[in-house]
Amino acid sequence: MAGRKVLYLFDVDGTLTKPRQVITQEFKCFLLQKVKPLVAIGLVSGSDYTKIAEQMAGEDVAAKFDYVFCENGLMQYRDGRLLSSESILNHMGESSLQKVINFALGYMSKLDLPAKRGNFVEFRSSMINLCPVGRSCNQAERDQFVQFDLVHKVREKFVEALQQEFANCNLTFALGGQISVDVFPTGWDKTYCLNHVASDNYDEIHFFGDKTSPGGNDYEIYTDHRTMGHTVTSPEDTQQQLMKCLNIV
Repeated sequence: MAGRKVLYLFDVDGTLTKPRQVITQEFKCFLLQKVKPLVAIGLVSGSDYTKIAEQMAGEDVAAKFDYVFCENGLMQYRDGRLLSSESILNHMGESSLQKVINFALGYMSKLDLPAKRGNFVEFRSSMINLCPVGRSCNQAERDQFVQFDLVHKVREKFVEALQQEFANCNLTFALGGQISVDVFPTGWDKTYCLNHVASDNYDEIHFFGDKTSPGGNDYEIYTDHRTMGHTVTSPEDTQQQLMKCLNIV
């Protein structure tokens, strides 16, 4: 790798942190002190900047990454500054957005789950996040839904219903994190962030993520011809793979 210009991109939930949790001090130091001196590093997540900064233990830590691509890269930050953004509202228009939201709310209202809380639809700049259990759930309720979803495939069936209802609308529906479904214009997946680094002329771009199977929100960038994809199962697994890739003792 000596003399080559290399970028390592990381999903956040399940890759650098436990879902919606804060990165450990040990792993944070490993990334910034061991990995960053060897390769450029960036974050690419479906979440907004506030959530990413929280999970990285503060905006000062997030700003130490060479790139922070929020909402799949539709919001681009460098050194803690917003450089560019796109709007799903401007792209789709209010009427089309409401059709998706109304259908989703109707569908979720008929689900019988172990718990339902608040914030079932979260409107972000570049996507809509749909959450059957409600993003206001606490950690125990989140864990309960995760186990329920594994058995009953709640989100997979939800995605199938959305795909059928909006088959001709040029929208993508992907499993987001542990408890939700992301809705965004086709092409606005995590590969969008690669547009921002094209002019930086990297010899290699590696991507590490945990949702790399078809239907997961890491799948497109994981399989893209411009990246070398790595599937991980936890932050600990990510660290082990990084140590092997970069020969870190």
